[in-house]
Amino acid sequence: MQGLHAWNGLLVVAVNGLAALAGGVYLWRRRDPHRAFVHAVALGQTLLVAQAGLGLLLLSGEHRTQDRLHYLYGAFALGAALSPWLYAPADPRARLTWFTGASLLAAALSVRAYTTGG
Repeated sequence: MQGLHAWNGLLVVAVNGLAALAGGVYLWRRRDPHRAFVHAVALGQTLLVAQAGLGLLLLSGEHRTQDRLHYLYGAFALGAALSPWLYAPADPRARLTWFTGASLLAAALSVRAYTTGG
């Protein structure tokens, strides 16, 4: 289970990072995002939810990490990825900015969670 949690953590970082990069390109070029971007954001959020579930399964099996900040970074990454669903405005350009920023923040926090997971 720990190996799956570690591999999924790398996927979380990669997918959210790529979604943030693609969103940044769309914002910079002032273009509407392709459907693939929407799917990448959804995949990144889904992987993050799965990562939290795997972490909870590890906790229920008495597996603990040495650094307690790991749990905080993971929770903040999950909150960052899901926050645009609650707070993003209806304007499509502003929504793109929110989801791009949330993906970037989720990727950064996930990197930090991965490094404290040891």
